[in-house]
Amino acid sequence: MLFDVSVALTWLLYIALFPIAYFWLRRAWRILLRQDYSEVALKGGVPPENPKKFAPYTAAVNLIAGLIAVIVIVGVLVGQFHYDTWTAIAGLTIWSKFIADFIVSRHAHPIWGNKKP
Repeated sequence: MLFDVSVALTWLLYIALFPIAYFWLRRAWRILLRQDYSEVALKGGVPPENPKKFAPYTAAVNLIAGLIAVIVIVGVLVGQFHYDTWTAIAGLTIWSKFIADFIVSRHAHPIWGNKKP
């Protein structure tokens, strides 16, 4: 039996969806229900001056991405998604979440004028 890299990467992606979904849904839960704004729109590990203003956007991004990851996990388990479908949905969700978090964090930390070193 030969080692197939594509099968290993497929399993790695599928198994990685479990902790990814957990952390995203936990982050949304902390923001929405616990009113914990310490992880809202971080830039360099620092929250913005008014994190409560950007909390709904960060919570929505995490909640939507986490739910999509859970749907993919369940869909693969019950045989609803084919390989090409679930890998495309998972990859697009991961990248879209990273890009949306980047956009929210940059919008929350505006740079006005020249930045002095």
